[in-house]
Amino acid sequence: MRYEPIDSELFVKNRARLAAKLKPNSLVVIQANDLMPSNADGTMPFQQNRDLFYLTGVNQEETVLLLWPDAPIEKEREVLFVRKTSELLKIWEGAKLTQEEGTQVSGIEMVQWTEGFENFFHRVAPQVEHIYLHTNEHLRADSLVETRNRRFIRECQERYPLHRYERVAPLMNELRMLKDEIEVNYLQTAIDITEAGFRRVLEFIKPGVGEWEIEAEYLHEFVRRRSRGFAYSPIIGSGYNACVLHYLDNNSVCEDGDLILMDVGAEYANWNADMTRTVPANGRYDARQRAVYDAVLHVMREANQILRPGILPSEYHKQVLEIMEEQLIKLRLIDAKEAKEQSEAKELVRKYFMHGTSHHLGLDVHDVSPANAMVQEGMVFTIEPGIYIPDENLGVRIENNVFIGEDQNIDLFADFPVEAEEIEEVMNA
Repeated sequence: MRYEPIDSELFVKNRARLAAKLKPNSLVVIQANDLMPSNADGTMPFQQNRDLFYLTGVNQEETVLLLWPDAPIEKEREVLFVRKTSELLKIWEGAKLTQEEGTQVSGIEMVQWTEGFENFFHRVAPQVEHIYLHTNEHLRADSLVETRNRRFIRECQERYPLHRYERVAPLMNELRMLKDEIEVNYLQTAIDITEAGFRRVLEFIKPGVGEWEIEAEYLHEFVRRRSRGFAYSPIIGSGYNACVLHYLDNNSVCEDGDLILMDVGAEYANWNADMTRTVPANGRYDARQRAVYDAVLHVMREANQILRPGILPSEYHKQVLEIMEEQLIKLRLIDAKEAKEQSEAKELVRKYFMHGTSHHLGLDVHDVSPANAMVQEGMVFTIEPGIYIPDENLGVRIENNVFIGEDQNIDLFADFPVEAEEIEEVMNA
């Protein structure tokens, strides 16, 4: 791993918080993600099951966590199973965690080899009433591939059909939406790395550079600062491409007069930044670009005042649409009279601002949470309004990440250039 070791106390606390939510006489089993094949004998880069990482800190395949808070033998209340290293594995892939290292990383005293999990599970399962199993219940999830956890659900229910099965996902969603101070520090590190990349490309951008070259500058800066790379597929869209919300080709040349929308974030220790900035290819916003940019920045700052404890996300976005409507009228994109007559769905506004304003951020870029959970202190959100005008080859989005504090939100992007003058100053230094 490239990142510094994480204090295992974080994972100890996370497991204790989960255990407090379980029904009496329960067992929890969470499996690692699979290594996914690509083509021939290739595999995709491994991505750990984020819930498993949240509870153990272990970042390798074939890992299993078993929690049994009411176990009569104290050391069996938390058991971690890790892949056993062989001499052949050391040569071809490198050594995996030893049992002692598994304890250091996770804070779990009892660490066994994964090959012994089946026998252990079938010894303890008959002693419990409830078995909590893992599913991906994210609202945007499209689970086309059967996961290791899904296979285990099927095997477990076939062997023990009369147990009471429970969903661990809702409990994990409740826990993960509130961030520990250690988590926020790692998020801040990912954001600081993203800032370094952003400042680097501001000095690099000029008419004639390729979108792919800008992507390469970000990646260079991220990796040299011990990030694994991009938190998600980067969007580098110039001109009309900035109006394509999930533009991923990054293969056009940036022309004089274009705005370049960059939706990019670094990953660090599995935590993710999520930034968007829109900058002029030639270093200067023209009058129209500046007007649209300032409108989006105004909406972002107003949204930050609304996104406070006690509000529902749906109500928050509704209020943001009202503010965006005012700005679109000032930009003469919609007519004030027609705006007043439109339905509550704000169809006229959504023509130019068609996505959500915010999402949770953490171990996942679109981090987990209960559906429409009320905003609470301790959450981390993106704030990312945008205005997209395809007829003018003009798209602007600005995105910061904020921690919901007791008295006010803490902008984790406080040191980033965001005012148009700041961006122009750095680009023309």
